[in-house]
Amino acid sequence: MKRRIRRELKRRFSIADCARIDLETTGMRWLRSFPNFLPVVAALAIGGAGFLLQPSAHISPQSAPVQVAAAHAAAPSGDLFAPVAAVLRHPRCMNCHPRDDRPRQGDDRHPHLQNVVRGEDNLGFVNARCTACHRDENNNFSGVPGAPNWHLAPLSMGWNGLGDADLCTTLKDESKNGGKDIAALVEHMEKDALVLWGWAPGGDRTPVTPPHPEFITQLKAWADAGAPCPTAAK
Repeated sequence: MKRRIRRELKRRFSIADCARIDLETTGMRWLRSFPNFLPVVAALAIGGAGFLLQPSAHISPQSAPVQVAAAHAAAPSGDLFAPVAAVLRHPRCMNCHPRDDRPRQGDDRHPHLQNVVRGEDNLGFVNARCTACHRDENNNFSGVPGAPNWHLAPLSMGWNGLGDADLCTTLKDESKNGGKDIAALVEHMEKDALVLWGWAPGGDRTPVTPPHPEFITQLKAWADAGAPCPTAAK
């Protein structure tokens, strides 16, 4: 019960915090498009309820020890993609790789609150831009997550519902992945700040497993073997 109450408080404070940001950046165009939220924000502002919510402790990225995946060296080449696929299906990844226009939230992958949609540039619609709330780092007071270049992956890189074979093929398809060859894909998953956020998401969000260095070891083992894709199930 306490956890549900805390989440509800964080959700409401997220709205209030976004309202302040919206006032600074768009003159309240975003909030005015959702009139039902105005009473909530007003109540929070007038009541001073901010004192009820303690700021969350900041969780900074930690370097996990590299795990040598010896089992993968002896595995059939098609099986090398299995641990990669498991990471790509984690909610921290899948929430921003939908096959429709709705980003997802939470470990249960529910549709984004405030009716947020993709928009033409994957950065939200005109009155609900990603950057209105999501900044370069988490907002530990409101609970709004953040990382540099927060955005949805292109629709062509939607993953939910794909089996390992189709996921592998889609990932490697340069006509869908922004022109990335295998080396560029490895670099993207090894260094991109938005990708790295998944391993240190803060708050009560579940981080991606295994540790990032271990995942990169698995990813490079797959890449070095020629990036083979598993056979599609019949």
